[in-house]
Amino acid sequence: MGPKTAVSEGDLFRHPLREQINLKHPLLRLADLINWDGLNASMSASFVSRKGRPATSPRLIAGLLYLQHAFDLSDEEVVWQWVENPYWVRRETGKV
Repeated sequence: MGPKTAVSEGDLFRHPLREQINLKHPLLRLADLINWDGLNASMSASFVSRKGRPATSPRLIAGLLYLQHAFDLSDEEVVWQWVENPYWVRRETGKV
């Protein structure tokens, strides 16, 4: 094994998501309007894990519940969309 080769500028799979999506998409614009820090602060006490894996973030749960309601999706459908759709992938970490 030799040293890793540098990633070229044209590598589609290594570009930041921000460079690949429409930043004016309605879901991204809506996400910018939500006070995620306030939501996280007010809901954190309800999302505590005392055993096992860490608790899911309140931000992710709130976002998925909104999308599930807005698009009339089942639990399975909303999770599939979250995995597949870059406009939904993005705001959980706070960065696109």
